[in-house]
Amino acid sequence: MPAQPSFDKSLFSFLRALKKNNERDWFKANKPRYQAQVRDPALDFIAEFGTKIQGFAPHIVADPRPVGGSLFRIHRDTRFGKDKTPYKTHVGIHFRHEVAKDAHAPGYYLHLEPGNVFMGAGIWRPDGPTVKMIREAIVEEPGRYKKITKAKVFRESWKLSGDALKRPPRGFDAEHELVEELKRKDFIAIQNLKDNTPFEAGFLNDYVKACKSAKNWMAFLTEAIGLPF
Repeated sequence: MPAQPSFDKSLFSFLRALKKNNERDWFKANKPRYQAQVRDPALDFIAEFGTKIQGFAPHIVADPRPVGGSLFRIHRDTRFGKDKTPYKTHVGIHFRHEVAKDAHAPGYYLHLEPGNVFMGAGIWRPDGPTVKMIREAIVEEPGRYKKITKAKVFRESWKLSGDALKRPPRGFDAEHELVEELKRKDFIAIQNLKDNTPFEAGFLNDYVKACKSAKNWMAFLTEAIGLPF
């Protein structure tokens, strides 16, 4: 019997409705719907993924707690941005390294949003010392880095993405064969998905398979900053 879908289309129905009614009174009135259609399926997905990830990435954590776990909170931080709408209109799930305190550490990611569904693997916007260590690892092991990023199993599933410097970083050879890689500010790989993919039977297994195909990429980044993978 095929595996049951992890999510169903009611998740996107809720997110579309929230986008049209992004205010606290509406959300309060529809909180049971949020819990049933968005939060609880996401937490179930996280718990199920946690039973599978130990086999290939034992230091990556799948935490199904409603608050403080792998599921990003639905409430937006409105203190600094111009957008003062109180709620996010997407679901973000981040499986972090066990030592990570925030999103700026190696991990796997799943983004669910109507018209923008994707998976991620790597480290987004690392701080200065961290990005320097990754760049130094590329310089020290250029062959390994090229082998990982050019491997067929990786290229068929993932595309390197994120922001980059316009000029080579200070302290690194501007003529280095991988200078474009050294310019990266984000070391993330992305796989874009169709909107209906999360609602198909077997999506969890497909997600696990994709994460496994990025194992060597994740190992390189994790080990570059002195952590076990």
